[in-house]
Amino acid sequence: MLTACFDKHVYAPHTHDEFSIGVCVAGTEFIDYRGGRIQSGPGAIVVLEPGEMHTGGPATPTDGYAYRALYAEPTLLTDGTLHGDSPPHFRDPLLDDPQLAAALRLAHIELRVCPDPLEAESRLPWLLTALARRHSTARAADDKIPGAPLIAHTVRDRLAGELLAPPSLATLAADLGLSRYQLLRAFRTTMGVPPYAWLAQYRVNRARGLLEAGLRPAEAATLVGFADQAHLTRWFRRVLGVTPAAYRNSVQDAIV
Repeated sequence: MLTACFDKHVYAPHTHDEFSIGVCVAGTEFIDYRGGRIQSGPGAIVVLEPGEMHTGGPATPTDGYAYRALYAEPTLLTDGTLHGDSPPHFRDPLLDDPQLAAALRLAHIELRVCPDPLEAESRLPWLLTALARRHSTARAADDKIPGAPLIAHTVRDRLAGELLAPPSLATLAADLGLSRYQLLRAFRTTMGVPPYAWLAQYRVNRARGLLEAGLRPAEAATLVGFADQAHLTRWFRRVLGVTPAAYRNSVQDAIV
């Protein structure tokens, strides 16, 4: 992931081995690509395919530009699509999809603040598959996953049982003979949330019991598998509407 903000910088012509997927967040950028020039402004998604020569810079000499970008291996865009032996092809590099742009930007921001591996594996492939399905030449694969409830419950139980060091999504999928997208689809269909969100809520419930027992938030965070107190606070507030410290204080006050 890359966060970039430039006043005057112009890139030299170059290529990437991965898909470059950027969301403009400020200013206007020009990009020379496939023999033409495109301009991207705030909210626009730009998809540059692997091996395609391109350059870019500020569209006007006085204004800068800023964007957030993902550099994704082609395989991350192929789950959930019928693509043959080739990665998805994007005829138009400049995409107008406000909903997806907002989701990509939010995921980029939140994963940089707290780079939880399971959360990244759950969110990014899902969004990249949506990108390929909506805007590339690839066709959507069948979303019906046989045995989805059993798959979801197996994953749920394994995440709960390996709370402090949960397996990666790739490992879970491989053990079940599925792609990551298939596992995500089965889990979300059955549980209503992706695996990382279920695990976070499970950890919050476990942490709540520890806080009620008098442990400090930092201690509880470590014991239930959150990266740190800030990670616990983010999810505790999201699930219960208060911070762990406020919850602990209220419980202790009630006991007194």
